[in-house]
Amino acid sequence: MEEMFGFAFAGLALTGSPGPAVLSLAAIGAAFGTRRGLPCMAGIVAGMVCVMLITASGIMGIVLALPGVKPAVTALAAGYFLYLAYRIATAPPLSDTGAQRRQPSFAGGLVLSLANPKAYAAMAALFSSFVLIPARPELDIVAKIAVLVALIIPGNLAWLIAGASLTRFFRDPRTNRAVNVVFALLLLVSVAFALRF
Repeated sequence: MEEMFGFAFAGLALTGSPGPAVLSLAAIGAAFGTRRGLPCMAGIVAGMVCVMLITASGIMGIVLALPGVKPAVTALAAGYFLYLAYRIATAPPLSDTGAQRRQPSFAGGLVLSLANPKAYAAMAALFSSFVLIPARPELDIVAKIAVLVALIIPGNLAWLIAGASLTRFFRDPRTNRAVNVVFALLLLVSVAFALRF
């Protein structure tokens, strides 16, 4: 039980702290609203489950050990986050309704999680530092994924709602643009920090 509490506490700290995924959710909430951000949030959660499975299986360690793969993966992830930051920074105010306001998608959230360097580092730390069910590695992985998903869903929803709550105060197009640009910059800073590890 002590190991479970330690794992849950560490999981909450690592998955709920500011990083590319949660800052993206807050930015999406501010730029598009909570309801329109839910598909992207679902994609982020599904992507995190994939990241957990990839990390637990050791596939990522094997792939990154191949010569030349790590710089290519890092460049692709950085490029995706630059694109995402651009979309957030240039999103029109919520009051604008038009074809140019493409709703954040499940696929976008999935890619965001799969490209998130912080996600792999956090999952590697969590999965290698704790054993919840000794002598049953497959059940240990399932238990860890279940606990983390139970933490990630409300945490991600809180970030999405927090971002969306800003739009109530920033309906002015110039102010809303400034908020979107700040979120985009915070996203890039969090990615730069995550890529250092």
